[in-house]
Amino acid sequence: MTEEIKNSKSTEADEIDLIALAKTLWDGRKFILKTVILFAVLGVIVALVSPKDYTASSTMVPQLSQSSSKLGGLSSLAAMAGFNMNLDNGGADLSPFIYPQIVQSVPFQLELMNTKFTFTGIDQPLTLYDYYTEYYSPGILGQVKKYTIGLPFVILKAIKGEKAEEPSVNEDKTGTIQLTNDQEEIRKILGNAVSLESNDKDGYIILNAVFGEPQLAAQVAQKAQHLLQQSITEFKIEKAKAQLAFIEERYTDKKKEFEAAQAELAAFRDRNKNVTSALARTQEERLQSDYQLAFSVYSELAKQLEQAKIKVKEDTPIFAIIKPVTVPLEDNNSGLKTLIIWIFLGGVCSIGWIFGKQFLGSVKEKWNEID
Repeated sequence: MTEEIKNSKSTEADEIDLIALAKTLWDGRKFILKTVILFAVLGVIVALVSPKDYTASSTMVPQLSQSSSKLGGLSSLAAMAGFNMNLDNGGADLSPFIYPQIVQSVPFQLELMNTKFTFTGIDQPLTLYDYYTEYYSPGILGQVKKYTIGLPFVILKAIKGEKAEEPSVNEDKTGTIQLTNDQEEIRKILGNAVSLESNDKDGYIILNAVFGEPQLAAQVAQKAQHLLQQSITEFKIEKAKAQLAFIEERYTDKKKEFEAAQAELAAFRDRNKNVTSALARTQEERLQSDYQLAFSVYSELAKQLEQAKIKVKEDTPIFAIIKPVTVPLEDNNSGLKTLIIWIFLGGVCSIGWIFGKQFLGSVKEKWNEID
């Protein structure tokens, strides 16, 4: 009986607390409404001044060599269990985990920076370097940030009187790349705009390009996809191409030697048609032997040359395009989404302010009672 009385009292206390909370919110309804309206206005302003961003993406599946895919089924089962059994055949295939590092590398970004694209409102194609140094405007928020937080840097640059830098890349004797200030700034922009995600479990990669124009985003994504394919291909077939170049060089030399031996044998036979001496026959046998040896080496190198060419073709990796690059139609920074977020923030901040103020008031009263 005593426990039932205690439970009923605790239930009544909880109901009183809920009613008190609801009454507190009702008393502060005007403040909540004003705060929500204020945040809604701020949300509209932010939605209007925020730059538009469009994302163009492409989903691809890397085609690895047959030797690397022998454990494909076992790797898939291990991936389902949470293990990684991505075993390479001596480094012949480049792991998809390295692909994002290629996209973020300086040579890749420089190549992308110096590629010409078409821009809205500009008659002739421009490189990204020329666009960002001559035509690009960061928008209202960017201008405010530039002339508030970044104002000291703007003043220092004006005092130094820095001239426009040429989009050249300097390399010292060790092959170290030295970038200009403008190139470094644009490289950072491209590093944030172009990204690559790899999914080892399902075996696909997603290339994303985010820019303020939908056509530009699609163009950059298409170019980045081509450059990635080219970079991986060059890395993979480097050894095969070196072997092919060596065989081609030897093949050219041996071809000349074979043709010379063939011509010398034919000339000797023409000069000694009716000669039957033992010395002439011995010399003809020697020339015939040299010709056969040159022909054997030449024919063997010809076979190796064809095999090396086939090897280069076989080792050329190909991406299976699951989702091709398309021109995006929707803006990432949706105005309605921004407005809803700001309205939600206004409601949370106003309610938190009311309860926080009430809590501090109760704490102050208890403090005074203790004193």
